[in-house]
Amino acid sequence: MPNKLYFITGGSRSGKSAFAETLANRMAGQRAYLATAQALDAEMVARIEKHRKDRGASWETYEEPLAVAELLRKLSSRYDIVLLDCLTLWLSNVMAHTDGDDTVTSRSDELVLAMKSFGGSLIVVSNEVGLGIVPDNPLARKYRDCAGLLNQKVALAADEVYFTVSGIPMRMK
Repeated sequence: MPNKLYFITGGSRSGKSAFAETLANRMAGQRAYLATAQALDAEMVARIEKHRKDRGASWETYEEPLAVAELLRKLSSRYDIVLLDCLTLWLSNVMAHTDGDDTVTSRSDELVLAMKSFGGSLIVVSNEVGLGIVPDNPLARKYRDCAGLLNQKVALAADEVYFTVSGIPMRMK
């Protein structure tokens, strides 16, 4: 299977993950789901369990909140298809565990390089957080800016880019 990067973005509850899973299920080969969410409260535990159940047995699931680039390199030789959900959760995890912008930028660049070198089909899901009002605090503005820049880097590297709105995916690239 050729190396192909798909990038799917959109707002919260826009249908990104459902479209990504549909896209992956149409592809032949061994598939893995790489989740970046952390079960930090009861609601998130229930949400993660529901997603696992909905995916069914045809997926192997890996949960990794921080070392996603490293895990992608390991999975590259074992899976034909990996679905990474979600990039913006990964970014918030990294920002919570680092001290400066340089670390966030270098970790983001490292992840984009790992995506570009993935040996099969990689489907990456990310929220588009910059469509709303300007956040009222510095941390939220920094997150919005970092997410926007990371999304731009992934979109530039991607072979196909989709934007989802109200459950409808639109191919942008």
